[in-house]
Amino acid sequence: MIATERYIQVLSSLQNGDLSLLRSHSGRSLDESVDAFDLFAGLWWPLRQKDPKTPWRGAAWLIAKLYAYCPIEHDAGALLAGQLARCRVKDNREANRRRRKFDELLMLPFDRIEPVLQWALDTIASSELKLDWVRLTDDISIWRRPNKRRQWAEQYLQYLERRL
Repeated sequence: MIATERYIQVLSSLQNGDLSLLRSHSGRSLDESVDAFDLFAGLWWPLRQKDPKTPWRGAAWLIAKLYAYCPIEHDAGALLAGQLARCRVKDNREANRRRRKFDELLMLPFDRIEPVLQWALDTIASSELKLDWVRLTDDISIWRRPNKRRQWAEQYLQYLERRL
């Protein structure tokens, strides 16, 4: 099992109290709370000690908060961009708003993507779809690379074309 899979497994085993603590730190940095730091360090550090390929701390912290915010069931291969494109839409106006919001996500730097990713998770959950948390974590870990965002855009467009 790869390091990211182990991390997602640990997150999915969290109890409601721990998830609540992580949720309450939405939009906040790791060093703003001793309780949140201790919880996160207990989840992430043992994995990092065993495997240096464990997702970097910033990405792992963001994913922990996102998972706590919206613990969508994991499904390998259910990529975020594709799942967003698969979500139900009421009309063309909603479809256009969704495309603009997704475009906004692709343009944001790492330190500003959390709220838009929360929107994406809400959208996916409202259509009762699953998500590949391992791939999302790995993608977020290299968010600073423009080719990763370009890949997301291509995935989104491919799924939209399949729907037409």
